[in-house]
Amino acid sequence: MFELHHLTALEQLDWLRRGEVTPTELATHYLERIERLDSELGAFTTVTPDAALSRARHLEQHVPKSAALWGLPLGDKDLWQRAGVRTTFGSRLMNDFVPEESDDIVVAMDEAGGISLGKTNAPEFGLPAYTESLVAPPARTPWDVTLGAGGSSGGAGVAVAAGLLPVAPGSDGGGSIRIPAAATGLVGLKPSRGRVPTGSGFLSLGGLVASGPLARTVADAALLLDAISGPSPWSVGPPSWDGGPLLDAAVRGEGRFQLGVMTTSPWDDAYDITVSPEAAEALEFATKHLDALGHGLEEIRLQSDPSYAPAFRAIWQAGAANIPAEGEQLELLEPLTRWLVARGRELDARHLATALQQLAMFERSVIHQFASYDAILTPSLAMTPRPVGWYSQDDPELNFAQQVQYTPWTSFVNVSGLPAITLPLSMTAEGLPMGVQLIGRPGREDVLLAIGAQLERRCSWQHRHPPQW
Repeated sequence: MFELHHLTALEQLDWLRRGEVTPTELATHYLERIERLDSELGAFTTVTPDAALSRARHLEQHVPKSAALWGLPLGDKDLWQRAGVRTTFGSRLMNDFVPEESDDIVVAMDEAGGISLGKTNAPEFGLPAYTESLVAPPARTPWDVTLGAGGSSGGAGVAVAAGLLPVAPGSDGGGSIRIPAAATGLVGLKPSRGRVPTGSGFLSLGGLVASGPLARTVADAALLLDAISGPSPWSVGPPSWDGGPLLDAAVRGEGRFQLGVMTTSPWDDAYDITVSPEAAEALEFATKHLDALGHGLEEIRLQSDPSYAPAFRAIWQAGAANIPAEGEQLELLEPLTRWLVARGRELDARHLATALQQLAMFERSVIHQFASYDAILTPSLAMTPRPVGWYSQDDPELNFAQQVQYTPWTSFVNVSGLPAITLPLSMTAEGLPMGVQLIGRPGREDVLLAIGAQLERRCSWQHRHPPQW
């Protein structure tokens, strides 16, 4: 039986603009699905039905349908503040915090005509690569609810994959869009540094964080990215409120490109990184189809750089140093976060400056190494989605090693400021999604979207859905 969530986000937007469905009807459909299904999935930490329906009625009466996301239901990651709505940052420390002002990325989604249905689940302060906090149930991949959805945009991934939202925004400081997209069978796009000014990495330590979309199709991802990029002197590309150049690239899906294929990572010098058979099979599947599409493929290796691992660790720890917890408040933090805060506050200015300089040099090296290619192909993740509770809660060093071994190809893309897209190309014999990652040149999301559209037309992953569908 047909239901509204069976439409793509782009199709839903078309229905909204043609009057086939109203914003109130569409929001109600998703709110009912959230109420019925989310207790098993952990996609949302807070649901705001009254505010969502009030917003829908406001759009119907006062906002032109030309708005980029007019009437489309969305969710705010629970690291983003929305005025008047509980925002936990995934932490008991902030369990009852209700902000008075909204963050810029939230304002941007409102200005684009979106309707927030609530807060999507995120781990404590967005630090881990899994979404299992002490303030909310774990985010579980709908393909197998014994397995985690990854992080830190885990709730957003679950919501889109299970049909609780048509598309969702996330943030990515070390893989936090691409990891849950891969674990839940979605397209996840981390844009270039500065592409989305309201969620820009310029505001984070080391310029690591970027906001971007999680979606079921490449075109849906482009639609949301165009909308939240907006007109700004900070934007890498042209203003995108009126139509969208990235959506155009995703719909056309044109071009033949030269691709590097890589399984080495900058963590190889410090940790034992193993590519699972499932990840290797997904990569081989991708190369077969890319070759058939006429793209050039060449195996490459990332040059060894022993400075990367300790420098990234230092930045990760330093990023936790400003968490507003002192004295007894520290006991409200989870063990991993307490360790990060303690290590971050021990760093002196010279150590931090050295780490930042090393990562800046690494960025230059990576861009130079990739300069001969239009995109670089890697596995998305080194393993299948990890079981809920798999990560150590007693040994922070082991926990960090587990995260690196699961996600060796994501963080260095943030350090380099490059765009990257995860594509849900294949399924394992056990019925779990396995993806590949394409890393692009600075500002060339259009190339990633074009290649993604070609693979989507060929492999039709948009027609695969988990049981809750």
